[in-house]
Amino acid sequence: MKIAYTYNLQLSDNEEDAAFDRPETVSIIAAALSSLGHRVECVEVSGPASRFVARLEALNPDLVFNTAVGRGGKCREAFYPALFEQLAIPYTGSDAYVCTVTTDKHLTKMLLASHGISTPRWAFVDSVHNWTFPELTYPVIVKPNYEGSSKGIDQNSVVETPEQLLKQVTGLLIRYPAGVVVEEFIAGRDIIVPFLEKASSHTGGILTPGEYQWDTSAVSARPYAIYDYDLQKLPDAVTVRVPADLPSDTLKELTAMSQTIQKTLDIRDLARLDFRLSSTGRIYFIEANALPSLEPGATVHASAALAGLSDMPSVLDAVIKSAVERCGIQLSARSRIRKKTLKVGLTFNLKRVKPHHPNDDDREAEFDSRTTVDAIAGAIVSLGHDVVELEATPELPLIIGSTPLDVVFNIAEGIHGRNRESQVPAILELLDIPYVGSDPATLSICLDKVLAKKMVRQAGIFTADFMVLRTGNERLPRELHFPVIIKPIAEGSSKGVAGMNVVQDETALKAVARELLARYHQPVLVEEYLSGREFTVGLLGENRPKVLPPMEICFNDKGNPWPIYAFEHKLDVNDAVSYQVPAKIDRSLQKSLEHTARSVFMALGCRDVARVDLRLDAKGRVNFIECNPLPGLTPGWSDLCIIGEAAGMDYRTLIGEIMAPAIRRMKAKEKSLLMA
Repeated sequence: MKIAYTYNLQLSDNEEDAAFDRPETVSIIAAALSSLGHRVECVEVSGPASRFVARLEALNPDLVFNTAVGRGGKCREAFYPALFEQLAIPYTGSDAYVCTVTTDKHLTKMLLASHGISTPRWAFVDSVHNWTFPELTYPVIVKPNYEGSSKGIDQNSVVETPEQLLKQVTGLLIRYPAGVVVEEFIAGRDIIVPFLEKASSHTGGILTPGEYQWDTSAVSARPYAIYDYDLQKLPDAVTVRVPADLPSDTLKELTAMSQTIQKTLDIRDLARLDFRLSSTGRIYFIEANALPSLEPGATVHASAALAGLSDMPSVLDAVIKSAVERCGIQLSARSRIRKKTLKVGLTFNLKRVKPHHPNDDDREAEFDSRTTVDAIAGAIVSLGHDVVELEATPELPLIIGSTPLDVVFNIAEGIHGRNRESQVPAILELLDIPYVGSDPATLSICLDKVLAKKMVRQAGIFTADFMVLRTGNERLPRELHFPVIIKPIAEGSSKGVAGMNVVQDETALKAVARELLARYHQPVLVEEYLSGREFTVGLLGENRPKVLPPMEICFNDKGNPWPIYAFEHKLDVNDAVSYQVPAKIDRSLQKSLEHTARSVFMALGCRDVARVDLRLDAKGRVNFIECNPLPGLTPGWSDLCIIGEAAGMDYRTLIGEIMAPAIRRMKAKEKSLLMA
């Protein structure tokens, strides 16, 4: 199977990272999953949730092996299971409801007490306003209600007087304002019961209990034998003995109690249940952990070994088998191999003639190099998919119609005509094949600079005043103000745009216009020159696109009063322009750029990816220049790739985010067909 292994990575010794997986643990778990024959993709969950979701959608895994516990909030452990459910991706472990309940010690105790499970008497406190002392027997122990890994627990947590209790609760609420549990302290032994659903059929997955053993020399100065947070920094001070030294009747009672807890809470796949065995032999439930540690040395491994699962791969395999059965995942005859990988068509135009000078043949300037095509294909393959390369030649309709594809990643620019960028998507729509990127209507409109300007202006977005010349002999409107810039109406990559295109009078305007008309055989756009700073903004997504950090195109020739981002600047590295991303701008301008870019994206009907070029006018207002729904994707060179790097996305992640919405649409199509 293709497995996405999701986790929080422990990067520091700070208490807030205590529940996260150490780098060595991540490596061991990933290696164990791989040794079982699975294709494993490690996915660290930090960063924006939207990016995490896009990575998962792009990976399209058969199963998520989840150990991520979240970073903040009462329901943090439920966050990722809830996401997996919304994305319809099978995952290991208990669902969001169970993770919410077990993170809340107070709620868990109430639920289990109502089912006859013995637990120390307790009180929940979330404020010391109008404080009244709980009716409990001292000593008591004070714990954060919504924390695990012994966070917030030290030797001062056990208090013996009401005065000490108020002080301890007050201090702990400052650190953990969501609430604390005050619980009667039970003198006795800590007992750990691992649960591994597929490991022991006769006990319902309840494994042999273990117990903590203390190194008396290391803890002799500690008044209370509790596994507090400080002991985690002393790995040799506490070990786990499996099996715990328990009388047979106690073991039987503990197993039955654990089975009741598992069924009551509806815990699945794996868990850890913590108990306290008093000096009189009475068993008290303390808490449940639905996302227990799987690091080497954890109790589950020693207990599982007694059930015949002698190593970590065996333990993880039991977790996977449980999830596979519960989620109804159908495996192929070779059970470790995916039944079906995603077959991704990559449509492109290959650049065979590369211009080196503005006057060179630029017919293929918008096409992609072999290097770019290989980079995109490599990124898609690295996400676990098969790639079928399809050059967008006139034979493409025949070829693509006979090639089984799940989805197409389209970067084809087309060859002829003002609608050339829409040709491949139109073919894909005719054949009902999901694809990456905007639809034919948007691609046609965006390539036509005049149509695009009319649409964004109608949406209330500023754009420079303009006119169209079809012969070069048209009368100029009186309201047209010089200087102006002249461009071919339906070209990309700044084709036909050079410094000489900014003109100061009608004579120069018509001379440049006639030259462009003769060279490109299409009307030309004449628009008033915008004198302010220039920016380009990348966007990813569909209905609510994510706006990436704005990039400023900085013009370094301060002696040029009318600088523009010209074709020559995109041919090779030069000193005339430089790029600053994120742009050094104030918050007000940043918000204006982001709002305008998003509004353009929506007005033009873009989806998945686009890059919007913007420029300030003399009044400092943000104006639309043009929108590119097929932005360049050359690693380390194209504007969008540079912007992505500044936003913390490597090339593979960027390609995955661009592709994710198309995979979502593909799944929606498959679902609708099944329901029809």
